Amino acid sequence: MYTASHALLDALTQAGVSYIFGNFGSDHPALLEAISEADAHGRPVPKIVTAPYEMVGLAAAGGYAQVSGRPQAVVVHVECGTQSLAGAVHNVSRARIPVLIFAGLSPFTQHGEAKGSRNEFIQWIQDVSDQRGIVRGYMKYDNELRSPANVEQIVWRSLQLATSDPKGPVYLTGAREVMEARAKPHKGSPAAWRPLEPAALSEDGLQALVRDLRGARRPLVVTSYMGRNPAAVPELVRLCERLGAGVLESAPSYMNFPHDNPLYQGCQWNEPHQNEALAEADVVLVLDSDVPWIPTISRPNRRAKVHHIDVDPLKQGMPLWGVETVRSFQADAFTALRQLNAALDRGPRAVKPSRGLADYEARHRRRRAALAEAAATPEGRITTEFLVAAVRRHVDEQTICLNEGITNYTAVWEHLSPTRPGGAFTSGAGSLGWSGGAALGVKLARPEATVIAISGDGCFMFSVPSSVFWMARRYDAPYLHIVLNNGGWRAPRFSALAIHPDGYASRSPDLPISFETPPDYSGIAAAAGGAWARKIARPEEVEPALIEALRAVRVERRAAVLDVEVVAK
Repeated sequence: MYTASHALLDALTQAGVSYIFGNFGSDHPALLEAISEADAHGRPVPKIVTAPYEMVGLAAAGGYAQVSGRPQAVVVHVECGTQSLAGAVHNVSRARIPVLIFAGLSPFTQHGEAKGSRNEFIQWIQDVSDQRGIVRGYMKYDNELRSPANVEQIVWRSLQLATSDPKGPVYLTGAREVMEARAKPHKGSPAAWRPLEPAALSEDGLQALVRDLRGARRPLVVTSYMGRNPAAVPELVRLCERLGAGVLESAPSYMNFPHDNPLYQGCQWNEPHQNEALAEADVVLVLDSDVPWIPTISRPNRRAKVHHIDVDPLKQGMPLWGVETVRSFQADAFTALRQLNAALDRGPRAVKPSRGLADYEARHRRRRAALAEAAATPEGRITTEFLVAAVRRHVDEQTICLNEGITNYTAVWEHLSPTRPGGAFTSGAGSLGWSGGAALGVKLARPEATVIAISGDGCFMFSVPSSVFWMARRYDAPYLHIVLNNGGWRAPRFSALAIHPDGYASRSPDLPISFETPPDYSGIAAAAGGAWARKIARPEEVEPALIEALRAVRVERRAAVLDVEVVAK
């Protein structure tokens, strides 16, 4: 019998969804039956990946979408499974990642009135008044499947909304009786539910931008996530090289500009100092950035003209936000950059590089020299800079790196020094524990790639490694996870000292943020998924350990965890 559950699977398949990351429960008998029936008859449906913990499944779906651009699906169990999606809901929402989440509902009948009626005690206590409300504040769209007649339409509309800028997650529910109900195969096509076309700059706005950029003495681009579309990177390089514009990354979540380009001015995260390039710029183009600067610490000078191009320029999900701009545009970065370059091509005269070009190039050289000095072989204990510089030497064209370093965020990003679009990224959001599941999703999306995740010890524990490494072995998705083991959470300490530099916390020898005595991080992965495991503490151990770990991943096809005791800062 063809049911609403068959229709759900067919709709996802026709829409190009490759994977369902599933954590099934008592609300999913019809879905499990439909999956088994399709398997028995060789009908194509998305591949099912069992996610022992829901948060890991959603992180994996998000990582897959980040590198492929294609949304994937997650199936969870009523409100309990929805809540176990945890911080991954925040991450896919804030980072604008398209994912479809489907959760069952407790049956709405209790005396056998329909197939799927309540037959287990749990179905009374898991029935809540507004299950969708648990995640509504994070979703672009939420709905309930109420009839088998229009399942495909709701699925395709959900994916249309998820993949239209600003992208984001969507959440659907369906009770057992509906998912068991007989349906008719739909004859429509998801082609009628395409995402919106990318938005472009208005002609008036384009001309204003060109005018200010042409006349700038020190133009500067500030960006965070423009590189989510790798095709935008060469367009930005072309624009900046013809204008002599510098590029500053603010808490970057993607590789936005080649780090070896002399116009690259580095990145700023929470460093407590004014950025020189930002202070000196007379025209600033903010391009896809949620927090281009922190005004109490670092900001443009008050005479600078600031233009803002973003898929989400109003930041409607942020109650408090604002950047003083000349003009702000809701536009796709790749489309806008092509427009700017084409307009400059048509210009009445050649564009002369800005007066600031020499300063940008000199600052870039000084920055590179400082990075090299910081990465020098340390005495006695391993520094993050030395370690990440060693990792960089093993990165090739088929390597994708994930950064969840937190207090080591800038050091990891700067010393990875990515130069290839799509070669490095972060969660783009604020809930920790992203990197393990995301690395799985990246590996499933790009099986030919070597995937390397670098995270703090706290993030590693947040990531539910017992689930991550079981999944890595089960689904042949080996990757290398490097744990920066600095003995606990450092970020809360930095936050406390920033507000209370001379307070009691600054003098306390025992803040409740330590992981002493530390867990056996690599041992957890070995026990859960047969991962290669090693712990190191001295600089001379780094290179041999990296060679071994990468051999395990690339040749033996085993996940690997390298627990590195690094200097705590």
